[in-house]
Amino acid sequence: MNRCGWAGTDPLMIKYHDEEWGIPVHEDRTLFEFLILEGAQAGLTWATILNKREGYRKAFDGFDCKKISKYGEKKIKSLINNAGIVRNKLKINSAVRNAKVFLQIQKEFGSFDKYIWGFTGKQLKTNAKSFRELPPETEISGKISKDLKQRGMNFVGSTIIYAFMQAVGITNDHEISCFRR
Repeated sequence: MNRCGWAGTDPLMIKYHDEEWGIPVHEDRTLFEFLILEGAQAGLTWATILNKREGYRKAFDGFDCKKISKYGEKKIKSLINNAGIVRNKLKINSAVRNAKVFLQIQKEFGSFDKYIWGFTGKQLKTNAKSFRELPPETEISGKISKDLKQRGMNFVGSTIIYAFMQAVGITNDHEISCFRR
């Protein structure tokens, strides 16, 4: 079975590739989860984050953005001491801040799904023969990044947003030879 080269041989990465990556997501909780996880990945590998994903789900109340938006200093301190996640204070504070903005976007658009998919209106497809041909960012990821930053989010640079777009299926970047294409 042909897969994208980035999936490698790690069973967790293969499962993620086969069952999630590039499949369109329209559920706000899952969109929020990926937004936070992609931001947490900055400077790290996706495998690192994927291995800590269950730790994130526990630590961040199942990615309930209403709960996260109310985290105070005590909760943030407990997260900084939680070995089940990336213990970076900036990234943890960003998750709280981004939860607040996420709620504002939901209120304005009716859902984050309507907001984020409104940038493309459909799934985009690339024609990459290898993952090495994929760009680190696109004009659309730049536009989304700029808008999210203007709304007050952080850890949402263009490269992070492009990875988010790939993860939630806004773009289908599976290699041409991949069975998931």
